[in-house]
Amino acid sequence: MPPSPTPAAPPSPSRALWALMAGNFVIGSGVMAVPGTLNDISRSLQVSIPQAGQLITAGAIVMGIGAPLLAMLVAGWDRRRLLALTMLWYALFLGLCALAPSYGALLPMRVLAVIAPAIFTPQAAASVGLLVPAHQRGRAITFVFLGWSVASVLGMPLASWISGYLGWRWAFGLIAVLALLCAIWLRAELPRGVRPAPLNRQAWADTLGSAPLMLAVAVTLVSAFGQFTLFAYFAPYLDQVLHLSSDRISLLFLWFGSFGLLGNMLVSRRIDRIGPARAVAVTLGLMALGMALWPLGTHALWLQALVMVPWALGCFGSNSAQQARLVQMSPWLAPATVALNTSAIYGGQAMGAALGGALIARGGLQGLHHWALALMIGAIGLSLWAARVQKRSPMPS
Repeated sequence: MPPSPTPAAPPSPSRALWALMAGNFVIGSGVMAVPGTLNDISRSLQVSIPQAGQLITAGAIVMGIGAPLLAMLVAGWDRRRLLALTMLWYALFLGLCALAPSYGALLPMRVLAVIAPAIFTPQAAASVGLLVPAHQRGRAITFVFLGWSVASVLGMPLASWISGYLGWRWAFGLIAVLALLCAIWLRAELPRGVRPAPLNRQAWADTLGSAPLMLAVAVTLVSAFGQFTLFAYFAPYLDQVLHLSSDRISLLFLWFGSFGLLGNMLVSRRIDRIGPARAVAVTLGLMALGMALWPLGTHALWLQALVMVPWALGCFGSNSAQQARLVQMSPWLAPATVALNTSAIYGGQAMGAALGGALIARGGLQGLHHWALALMIGAIGLSLWAARVQKRSPMPS
């Protein structure tokens, strides 16, 4: 058995969960700022859309590789100190991104900035298990991940709107200020002494050697791959196919994010009742439905808004359900599995952005949804397979 983690101390766990949720909002806003401002970055720095999309790919690669490696590096850190310092790092490098004079300067600053999401998201999720009782863990994790949904409702549309009027630099600068304020909040609200069990070699061996856990992580990788093949290029798609203004693109981002938030809230309320695996199946099915209906949206703005709804309802709820699924499957391996799952999210984003950019470079902008749908169907199949294997295979304990 692993060593017992150090118990958390006051202040109130509910206040700490709000601070962690706010942290995920800031992290999500910073990650999604590039898709929201992609058109303006491309114009102002005089690079093509696929080249600007490399900011998403490069950042996602760093986050994907960095999440498990950094999880080992920071295993012994007090989470109050770690998460506050991570936010300060984010604030610094997002501020430097806003000041970058060229694309060549922006790319490395962006890569350094996204080290923060690689640390914050998995470590925040792993810390939840030490802040609430076991029977509340699923709901608490999905609550903390509401921050990402709120980022899609407010952060991404606001970044797109600011970019349309003031430029992408102002959008990045605002998120940097929010990261600084969030660092102060986290330090004030998180209890001292929150230290999840260290990730030793045996923990990693048990994680990587578990077929159910690895199949569940593969679900995240493939679903993120499918989503970001199209999602990363929403702004140029809406600009070039529907010829929408920056205001209308911002409103569609707000529409998408609002239903994403609703979907995550519904998952948060129901997940302890229906179980994480079933919640994952439902959310993946909703996203596949949205991608199947996608061609209908090319005819009118209101049709585009309608076909976005099922995708949005499943999008962020799926990520939350996957995190809860992995924690439920093996609670003491949560620091490793959540880090790997975060790595899979960002790895899938990198693969999706790269594939979408390559297709756009060949004139395939209007066919991105076909690839997205095929990959999402693959994710559904993997999820069902993972559930069957879990019933037959004992979990590490």
